[in-house]
Formats: sequence, C-alpha cells, structure tokens
Amino acid sequence: MTVNTHTDVTFAGQRMDTQFIAGQWREGRSERVNTDTNPFDDSVVAEIRQASKEDLDDAYRAAEAAQAAWAATAPSERAKVIRRAAEILEERREEIVGWLVKESGSTLIKADKEVSLAIGITTESASFPTRVHGTIHPSDTPDREMRVYRKPVGVVGVISPWNFPLHLSQRSVAPALALGNAVVIKPASDTPVTGGLILARIFEEAGLPEGVLSVVVGAGSEIGDDFVAHPVPRLISFTGSTPVGQQVGTIASSGEHLKRTSLELGGNAPLVVLDDADLDAAIGQAVPGTFLHSGQICMSVNRIIVEAPVYDEFVAKFTAAAQSVAYGNPSDEGVLVGPVVNDAQLESLKEKIAEARKAGARMVVGGEITGRVVPPHVFVDVTPDMEIAREEIFGPMVAILKADDEEHALQLANDHVYGLSSAVFTQNLDRGVRFAQRVKAGMTFVNEMTVQDEAHVAFGGERNSGLGRFNGEWAIEEFTTAHTIGVKRL
Repeated sequence: MTVNTHTDVTFAGQRMDTQFIAGQWREGRSERVNTDTNPFDDSVVAEIRQASKEDLDDAYRAAEAAQAAWAATAPSERAKVIRRAAEILEERREEIVGWLVKESGSTLIKADKEVSLAIGITTESASFPTRVHGTIHPSDTPDREMRVYRKPVGVVGVISPWNFPLHLSQRSVAPALALGNAVVIKPASDTPVTGGLILARIFEEAGLPEGVLSVVVGAGSEIGDDFVAHPVPRLISFTGSTPVGQQVGTIASSGEHLKRTSLELGGNAPLVVLDDADLDAAIGQAVPGTFLHSGQICMSVNRIIVEAPVYDEFVAKFTAAAQSVAYGNPSDEGVLVGPVVNDAQLESLKEKIAEARKAGARMVVGGEITGRVVPPHVFVDVTPDMEIAREEIFGPMVAILKADDEEHALQLANDHVYGLSSAVFTQNLDRGVRFAQRVKAGMTFVNEMTVQDEAHVAFGGERNSGLGRFNGEWAIEEFTTAHTIGVKRL
C-alpha cells in the first residue's frame, strides 16, 4: 500500500485542528495548544487549541440531552448508522492509514491492520441493537413476575491510548452507540486525530444525531480528573497504563458521583515454548508478536520462556530472525519497527536497556538508536528477578528466560502482577490447552502469538491488567445495565 503522509490537516474534507462538541466543529477554550507532531520526523501534524473544563461540561451536557432520543431510536436505524460508519472506514482506509502513520508512527503493516480491526468491531456492533434482550423470572410472591430489562447505561466517557488510537477508541465507541448510549471521547494527547476526531467525522457523515458523540482534546492535567468525576457519565471506559487506570478507578469509585469502569490496562505477556514445540512455528509467531508497532502493544510478547532442552536452539534461531527485522521509516513497505511515540517512551527504553545490561542480561540483538527508532533488542540469560522480566516493556525489546521443565515454565509465566495475554507452543494440543488453563490471564493462545483480537470474542485481562471485557456479547453486557421490574397482577 502506498499512502500520502504529507502534512494535511484535513480528513474527509473537514479540518482536524478543532474540537467536535455537540455536533459542532469549534476551537477549544483552554489557553493551551496541543502541538500534534509526527514521531518519526517531528513535523507538525496539527495544532489544536485544547478543551477547557467548560468545553468538557458542554460535551457531557449535550450527550445527556441527546441520549434518551437516541436510545429510543428504532434498533434498525441505530444499526444503519453503525453499518454506514463501517463502510466509511473501509472507503477511507488509505486516508486513515496515512493519518496513523504520520500521527502515531504506525508502520504500514500495523496501520492497515488497525483499520481492519476497527471495521471488525464496528460491523460486529451493528448487530447489537437487536441482540439486547431481557429475562422473565418467577417470584415467591403470588401473582407476581420479575422482569429484568437491559437498558443503555446512559452517557459513556471513553479515554483512549496512543498506541492503537483508532481501534481502541472505536472498540468502546461503536458498541456504546449501537446500544443506545451517548459518548464523549478524550483521546490521548499524542493522537487526538486518529484517536477521536476522525471518528467524529465518520459518525457525522454516517448520520449520527448531533450531541450523541463529542470529542474533547485536552490535557490530562487540565480536564483529566474532571472527565472521570463529572456527574453526567455513568461509565468510564479507559484503555492505558495500569497506574493511570488505577487512578481512574479510584476517582470513579470514591467521588461524589459513583460510576462503573471498564479498564483495559498494561501487560507483560509471556510466550512459553515447551520442549515438544515446533520451533520454527514458534519463532514465526514470536517475532511479529514482539516487534509489531515497535512493541508498543499491551499484548506484545515481553517474555519468552523456553524449556531447557530446546533453549539453545530456540535462542540461536530467534536471534537470527530478530536480526532480519526491518526497522526505520514507518511509511516504507515491509518495515515492522518504526519510531516510538515520544521522547518519554524513548528515554524509558534507553533506561530499560541500560538496566538489563547492568543486571547481567546478555544482549544478543541490538543496534544504534536513531531519532526515536529503536532497533529490535533481544536479551538472554534473563532471570525472573530482573526488571526487564517484571515490568511492561512497551518497546521493541524482549527477554528470554530458561525454564527447567513445564511446571517451572508455568511458574515463570505466572510470576508477575499482570494477566492480559499469553501464549504456549507445543505440538500436543491437549497439553497446550491444559497448560493454557493454568495460566493466570484473560487470554491464552496455543501455537499463536499473544497479539490477537477478534470482534466477537471476549477481550480483557485479569489482576493488574484490568476489569471487564470488550467485544461481542461481553460488550453488550458492559455497555448496558439491568433494570428489574416486578409486575403484580391485582
């Protein structure tokens, strides 16, 4: 795919340097300006005057005013809008890919996949309006029946991250809208366009009524706490780091206005290679699972745990494969590793590299860091107490650990506070499933990499990796609430 990534501030004919609030494109009222830059070459993508607390209140009040009528709209009409949004995503794929490359540093491979994921969850969500159902239950009271209705929660606040900005916003936005909620998005400051404003334009074109969706581009220090604490939203859907997610959960559960949270947080994904694994197949999955989008994925392989009998052979083969990974300009065909998103990420990775070497890990793959492009880094002789094995990396780095046997491999896989995605490789599928069932994670894949997402299957983590589930029927549960009504015949 060839895309145009020159600096163009428009998408679908609309300038992307304003807020989208209550159906209107307008400037924010904060004194601050978000300078949105290309992480590869530092060119300015857009300059957006940020949203103030007053803008945030306007967005939430408009959502509150519009939500009831949207919820009362016929299911077929809501589905029609969501389907049209999916069609627009496909029609404008090339334009969206260009924005993902220049705003988030996405490679062409990753950007194209991200658009496909967003289309998938949007298409799945179009089926939700007619999949909501209630239940009727008997009662111990004579002549009474108990009905449980499923209803929209009301207004949903969505805080999305910068790594998969389009998809990880749409993963909440599309289901919430389909189920009759109104939505306010606060995209990450690094990706305000692909994380929010593009979706605003798509749903505007798709025919969504004014006020049902707003996008506020603002600094977390100025509107972040208020976004969660505001009295209007009933659910906050957050995707991002565990520390910030814990703060979101604290505000939502302890403020004056209690609300639900859906939290998809950090990970430290283990990929386990058992002694009977097909090593070539394992490496074929482990390489993209580690280095896609420069490892800036919550499900990226952080630790490869290999049983001792095949450890040396695996390390030799994986090292050779990692050395051949293409890195550099994200707009070049075939590049898997592009720039990391900002200088804070870059400095964090430099510190992790230095700390790993200081702790005694042996670097078998590395290279010179140019700008924000960090070449693939592979560390072996890693022990479970090292920081590189315990912390989420979020970069093109991986730690390889040796396990004495299968039980030791399981112990190593579970020896951390996260529990998002995981993988195990073995030619004995029953063995793989038995192993997978004992992994403490929300998702485990047998003979596939850890980076997986299908729109109709539960997505989410355990422990410090989050609360709740996205996708399919689990999203229907997440973005609706139960209303019990007792009916007594007189």
